[in-house]
Amino acid sequence: MPPTLVNVAVGVLLGVALLGAAFDRRSLAVVAVAAALPDLDAALSLVIDGATNAALHSVFVPLVVASLLYWDTERREESWLRSRYGWYGVRIAWVAVAAYAVAGIGLDLFNIESVAVLYPLSNDYYAIVGKFVLSTQEGVIQTYVEFGNSILSVRTVGTTESRHIATWVNPTAGTGNPSDADRVVRFVDSAWQLVVVIGAIAAIPAKFAAEGGRH
Repeated sequence: MPPTLVNVAVGVLLGVALLGAAFDRRSLAVVAVAAALPDLDAALSLVIDGATNAALHSVFVPLVVASLLYWDTERREESWLRSRYGWYGVRIAWVAVAAYAVAGIGLDLFNIESVAVLYPLSNDYYAIVGKFVLSTQEGVIQTYVEFGNSILSVRTVGTTESRHIATWVNPTAGTGNPSDADRVVRFVDSAWQLVVVIGAIAAIPAKFAAEGGRH
């Protein structure tokens, strides 16, 4: 899976693009944290076997939060969030949910490392992999969707019981977490990830400059 720093970088780019008038240091920090939150299930794996890329990478987490947010801001006569934080808080909340789902979960789902996106209903790890290219000989080639069956190209890569995803928090299978285990803290694993991180860093001052330094 991409390192957490890359998830945060994508979350920052989403914040820059979606926060609009709510953009400031505080709102951007909230969105960045939301993008990083799913990776905290690596810590949960110390007490829950197989929690990495499962417990907080479940699609049900953002779905439940989004449902509650919609009910509070759109269906209730008086929204708790809007009355407490105004339009500013509502905008940040929706962008944070998007960052959680897209940067926190989606980036790991569209990766061979995979996530248990239907946890706890299913403990299978899924990965969406494929390609989309234009060939002068074969035309358009895409392997994400089989049009005859309308099936998304999803691979199952073991289960939370049969497969351990190593992290620096819990590098070994199970919850034992031996002190002599080799721990590797990953910041970036490839050049494209470094480009994303640099792009996010550059986007922040550029956004502030575009806003005329109001924040």
